[in-house]
Amino acid sequence: MPDRQLLDEAQAHGLQVFGGLEWGQGADFISQPGIFTAAKVSLVERLREVAPHPALAGVFVGNEIPADLVRWMGPVCVREALEELIAVGKETHPDLLFAYANYPSTEYLEPENADFTAMNVYLEEREAFRSYLKRLHHLAGDRPVLLSEFGLDSLRNGEEKQAEVLEWAQKISAEEEAAGFTIFSWSDRWENGGEEVTDWNFGLNDRAGKAKLALQGFTPPALSPGSALFSVIVCTRNGRWRIDACLSAIQKMTDRHFEIIVVDDGSEDGTADLVAERYPWVKLLRLDAGGLGHARNAGAALAQGSILAFTDDDCEPDAEWISRLRRIFEKGNAAAGGPNLAPPPRSWEGAVVCAAPGTPSHVMLDDVEAEHLPGCNLAVTKQAFDEIGGFDPIFHTAGDDVDFCWRLRQGGYRLGFAPGAFVWHWRRPSIWAFLRQQIGYGHAERSLMRKHPEKFSKEGHARWEGFVYGGGPVRALDGTVIYHGPMGQAGYQSVINRMLPLRGLAGKFNTWKNRLILKWVVFLQPRLRAWARNRSVLFPSRLSAETSESAPDAEFSISSVGSPLREDFLSALLADGWQPGGETDGWDVEKDGSRVLLATEHGLGRSKRTLVRVWGDASRVEPLLRSVPGAFK
Repeated sequence: MPDRQLLDEAQAHGLQVFGGLEWGQGADFISQPGIFTAAKVSLVERLREVAPHPALAGVFVGNEIPADLVRWMGPVCVREALEELIAVGKETHPDLLFAYANYPSTEYLEPENADFTAMNVYLEEREAFRSYLKRLHHLAGDRPVLLSEFGLDSLRNGEEKQAEVLEWAQKISAEEEAAGFTIFSWSDRWENGGEEVTDWNFGLNDRAGKAKLALQGFTPPALSPGSALFSVIVCTRNGRWRIDACLSAIQKMTDRHFEIIVVDDGSEDGTADLVAERYPWVKLLRLDAGGLGHARNAGAALAQGSILAFTDDDCEPDAEWISRLRRIFEKGNAAAGGPNLAPPPRSWEGAVVCAAPGTPSHVMLDDVEAEHLPGCNLAVTKQAFDEIGGFDPIFHTAGDDVDFCWRLRQGGYRLGFAPGAFVWHWRRPSIWAFLRQQIGYGHAERSLMRKHPEKFSKEGHARWEGFVYGGGPVRALDGTVIYHGPMGQAGYQSVINRMLPLRGLAGKFNTWKNRLILKWVVFLQPRLRAWARNRSVLFPSRLSAETSESAPDAEFSISSVGSPLREDFLSALLADGWQPGGETDGWDVEKDGSRVLLATEHGLGRSKRTLVRVWGDASRVEPLLRSVPGAFK
């Protein structure tokens, strides 16, 4: 954590600083709770020393807890510990930002209550780096993505190569809509365990303080306005109290090459009169009430643009919404969209609705192509729209976008996705209004089932090929299967869920009472929807992915100075005929019915302790491991 002198200097130079909590995260802090208790105490004490200070932006409560230790302690336990640290920090100073600096080997460790996703990524091949950034947006859920470390060693690669890689990495991170980019590091002078690190040079300055080639200014690429005219189409019915915020947001677009069409679908509250009075530059179309699909088609017929961009009256598009969508169309996609994010809730009911299942979601086939894009954030070329016949007017309140996207894909069109092209989408203001909405969704699904029976199971569940976005960060939950790789050594360790985690309850509304109400809403929502869909509330049984593991027969530790480490002990076991476990197994190696799991603790000095867990006969394991050169007998 920075001291006040550093923060004062930062403020004098117009800089803000993120601090890092230093604690025993490199040890088994679950079985040694004193380590974790000390971390919480230290966090509060240090925050009281330096916050509030205008130059302190936020705090990282941890950094790259080693994957083998996470596996040893249990991913859910570790994640919950990080969440507890963040909760303590927010309670102490709620105005600061809090996050955990993660890395790809534990990408499933994202704390639910972090303010942003921070990932340390060392990928030296530009297209692999670009691809992983696209993935990170989906791992992050609704949150911004920060590259919390990226660097290149000039000792092995040379200064010219370092400068080249850092330049394209910054450019790609801006193009792929990361919220920030952190270079590791400022100087080649680096210390670990009280000793200077001399076998790598990641700095922008050498050990004498001389600037390297990589230390130069960088200007993010500008978003080009392009030539294609966008027609922004907003359909509304009785939206007088919502449409004003929507049109005000659209009016602030940075890309000005667009027109706005408002289609009033038989409003009875004076919506059209308000639009005509306050926004005379808007094309206003007044219709008798005919339903959402009909209204969207009418707006498209009036449009002059070659790209139709649809949103709803309860949405507020971001200022760069069109600019970000435009980039996807320039890549040859016929349709595109982005996330619809819930603004911070204003009431406990709004918080419960934001965290409940059943809100509009996109469905992703992979990190760049969508299977479904909600109508509140959906753009399509006029040509593709006309070729598939537009929206089906049989859908009056919902379901029209699902049918539309399915027909687009059946017509051979690709649906692109732009994570930065988001709209703020206000959810229903009350639980009762939300449950009424779910009943309406169920009626829409009944129409979809008649039109697309092959897309539904016999119970009435949509058969999505892709992953349904839930808004929460992708993280390990009870029962989650984690792909660790053989012996837990995969560089990128991930989880696979068809339904991605939902948003959590917003901070100040996360009370036991609201959690209880949320459980009731989660129980009721699918049943109301199923009843409206097929007059049934029966659900197929769901098999848990959780695998039970028996208690170990023995646990012990082996100390060393410097080495050996976990990898050395694994090599000794493999040389003795032990076999690697599978990618999702909870152990590293097995032999004749016995299994072994290892993890090495990392402190600030050279002393190390390797933890060993054995299922089976430990007498055949311990002597072998203690015979490895460098291990304390």
